[in-house]
Amino acid sequence: MALFAVTIVYGDNERKLQVRPKHREYLQTLLDAGKMHESGPFVDETGALLIYDVESEAEAKELLAKDPYTAGGVIGEATIKEWNVVFSKVSK
Repeated sequence: MALFAVTIVYGDNERKLQVRPKHREYLQTLLDAGKMHESGPFVDETGALLIYDVESEAEAKELLAKDPYTAGGVIGEATIKEWNVVFSKVSK
């Protein structure tokens, strides 16, 4: 498994509020399945960071494509990069 950092920038803030409950339900299913490491919006509400714990970048892209925020037109742009954790409070 590898960690992939997904940075999203919101494109439609009004739509975001409508879709947020389904988005959060989806992320909870990923967390429960061990596919989500952690996630949350930026304090300024311009976007969010999601950390997927998956096999490949292709799987990270697939999970993002299935996110209700994607289908709902909430995401203005997104970047996905494999993340190498060097320091962490959480022991492996």
